[in-house]
Amino acid sequence: MQTKQDQFFTFAAMLSFFTSKPFLKDLLAGSYIDIHSHLLPGIDDGAKTIKKTIKLAAAFQELGISQYITTPHINHYVWDNSETDIQEKQKETKLLLEEENIKLPFNAAAEYFMDDWFENHLKEQKLLTLKDNYILVEISYLSAPLNLYKMIFDIQLAGYKPVLAHPERYLYFHKNFKEYENLKKAGCLFQLNLLAVMGYYGSEITKTAALLLKKGMYDFTGTDVHHSKHIEALNQRIKISETSNLKEVIANNQFFKF
Repeated sequence: MQTKQDQFFTFAAMLSFFTSKPFLKDLLAGSYIDIHSHLLPGIDDGAKTIKKTIKLAAAFQELGISQYITTPHINHYVWDNSETDIQEKQKETKLLLEEENIKLPFNAAAEYFMDDWFENHLKEQKLLTLKDNYILVEISYLSAPLNLYKMIFDIQLAGYKPVLAHPERYLYFHKNFKEYENLKKAGCLFQLNLLAVMGYYGSEITKTAALLLKKGMYDFTGTDVHHSKHIEALNQRIKISETSNLKEVIANNQFFKF
């Protein structure tokens, strides 16, 4: 039977466990530059209306984001956006946000889905970049493209640097971790979804994100905010124990300051 002293130390240990992990907002420190979000209204599976965009942009300010690059999907078979569509929508949205006195600086790029259509598009169209020649790309959640490494090579041959969005969410790589190393060797940069370290996608993805962080494989981070539930998750404590590497990768986003 535990003595009162034993019970006190047990309680103190439990309290330490639950309070040792910081809130994400504390790590962003009011100067974070987000490079992955879906705030442009009515253009993909992100904000559906300008009212929701306004709400999300205001929440970004409160969260500690100083600038952001919003990245609508370009996926020909699902979200058939064009670079011109996105640029026009960004200009329109900027004016509407300013009318609501939300002046958080933002640019627009795209999140390109790597498939057969993208292969041809890469050859024919100038892509929307995060900055300079950095482009945000994603692959299917079901399985990796058979010609994934050829596409990565072609992206670089075209003069771009591929930044792979949320590698921790591709479950088929979890059982073959060597593929992450192969992707890095092929020239692919990794962008961590901050929602993963909040536990939003489940414990398995959080565990993989923590391992990739531990191995120093991430280059940048992004919120990947689509809606208010994502904002709610980002306002919680992080779910991983090691924060030093996370702080470093968050700080790397200063590269995209504009």
